[in-house]
Amino acid sequence: MPAPPTPQLPATLPAPPRVVPRRLAPLDQVLVEAQRALETVFGRPMAQRANPAGDTPDVELDPAGRRHAAGLMRINHVGEVCAQGLYFGQAAVAREPATREHLLEAAQEETDHLAWCADRLGELDSRPSLFNPLWYGGSYALGVAAGLRGDGWNLGFVVETERQVEAHLDEHLQTLPEADQRSREILRQMKQDEARHADSAELAGARILPQPIPTLMAAASRFMKAVAYRL
Repeated sequence: MPAPPTPQLPATLPAPPRVVPRRLAPLDQVLVEAQRALETVFGRPMAQRANPAGDTPDVELDPAGRRHAAGLMRINHVGEVCAQGLYFGQAAVAREPATREHLLEAAQEETDHLAWCADRLGELDSRPSLFNPLWYGGSYALGVAAGLRGDGWNLGFVVETERQVEAHLDEHLQTLPEADQRSREILRQMKQDEARHADSAELAGARILPQPIPTLMAAASRFMKAVAYRL
C-alpha cells in the first residue's frame, strides 16, 4: 500500500494579524486620567525595579541632618509627582503612537522614582508635600499644552525637564548629609534614568525649546523646591 503523500507546507507562513490598540472613548479616557492622578497623589505607587538603596545601611542622622535630608527627598518626591502629571498629560494628546509609547515608558520609570522617594521619606519619619494635588494638576496642564504643539515640542519638553532635573539632583547629591547613603543611592539611579530619558527624547526628534520657556520652567522649579522643602 503506497504511503500517503506528505503535506506541503507553504513557502512562507502568513503574518499574524496586526493588533491595533483600541482607542478609548472620551469618557473612558477621562476616567483613566483621573485614576492615574488619584494613584499618583493619594495612592502608594509600586516600583517595578528594586530600590537602589538595597542593603545600604541606614545610619542615625542628627535632627538637623534628618530634617534637611527629608526636605530634599520631599522635593524629589514632588518632582516625580510633577513628572507623572507632565508625561501623562503629554501622552494623552501625543499624535504618534511611538511618541505616546515613549512617554508612557518614561512615566513608568518615574513611578519607580516616586515609590523610592516615598519609601525614603517614610524612613526619615517625614511625609510628602501637602500641595501634591496642585503640583500634579499644574504639570498635567503643562503637559497637555506641550503636546498640543506637536510631538517635536512634546519631546522637547521632556529633554528640557530632564536636563533641569539632572542639575538639581547633582545639587542634592552634594548637599545631602554625608552619612545619608541610602538617599544618595536613590538619587544616583534617578539621575542616570533622567539622563537616559533626555537622550532618548533627543534621538526621537525633540525640538529645542525657545526662550523664555526654559527660563520660565527653571523659575517654576525654584518656586516648587522652595515650597516643597518645608511643605
